[in-house]
Amino acid sequence: MKRKIAAIMAADVAGYGKLVAEDEEETLRRLQSYRAVFQDFIARFGGRIFNTAGDAVLAEFASAVEAVRCATEVQAALRTRNEQLPPARQVKFRLGINLGDVMVDGDDLLGDGVNVAARLQAAAEPGGICISGSVYDQIRNKLSLSFKSLGEQSFKNIPQPVRTFTITESAAEGRLPSRHLALLRAPAQRWLVAAALAALAIGVGYSLYAWMAPGVVQDGLYAGAVCFGPSRNDPARCFRAQGILSDGTLSGRWPGRDPGVTMFLAGEVSKAGAVKIEMHGETADGTRMPTINLVGTLRGGEIDAAGNFEGFGRTATLKWQRQ
Repeated sequence: MKRKIAAIMAADVAGYGKLVAEDEEETLRRLQSYRAVFQDFIARFGGRIFNTAGDAVLAEFASAVEAVRCATEVQAALRTRNEQLPPARQVKFRLGINLGDVMVDGDDLLGDGVNVAARLQAAAEPGGICISGSVYDQIRNKLSLSFKSLGEQSFKNIPQPVRTFTITESAAEGRLPSRHLALLRAPAQRWLVAAALAALAIGVGYSLYAWMAPGVVQDGLYAGAVCFGPSRNDPARCFRAQGILSDGTLSGRWPGRDPGVTMFLAGEVSKAGAVKIEMHGETADGTRMPTINLVGTLRGGEIDAAGNFEGFGRTATLKWQRQ
């Protein structure tokens, strides 16, 4: 069996059993949506998912730096989505990252390198990230993050204690490069920082208003979930897709779920935010699949549309956010 060094990210949902017991269908739909976020960011940072089971996700990266970057971006994206939900219904993932030796078994990875990542994940706070000492040694001088040492932790079925760190979000300074920290800590120059931050706040505030205000349509990349309701031969399912909005025209193209199928999207968005969308799939030989018609709105940087398959009763919904 082949071996290699890899950065392993393990993730699962805190309190998943309780969430499912309270509302099984809603929890599973949200889990599918959040997993799409994982898939997007993991691919963006050069990783791949090699195993899933229940609510768990296991991914590998060639770089510890990219694994941690991915983890922080995922948690930030999920935090934004959870803020829109009641606290009791929020789906919070715990993440653990380890850099170590793993065994390659086809597309799967095995061994202590994976097991340590899973134990670190279990030690993380809901919505938090724990990393091993091997990861910390690789990233501490490369990423502007704050870390808290948890000392050497003894984990079940792991023969040696593991140096463990958590990435903290409490200190805003932890996200700034050291040269910026020195400026913040210099009393004689704090007024300059305050003036710069005030100017920045004005600009950001205007941009945020332009993005969030109802009736304001902004061009750019929109991405999120497309969900199909159940049919006679196919259960309900969701997947992640994206499109570009430019001068009132929305367009997108992505690989379909079935092999050899490509999905196409074309739509129009009025200045008032009214949305009309047409989607369809095409097979490799050019055969066109049933058209899906949706109507909805673009408000606050979010496209929300619903419709059905032409000639069928199967429903379809699309919920995208501006990226």
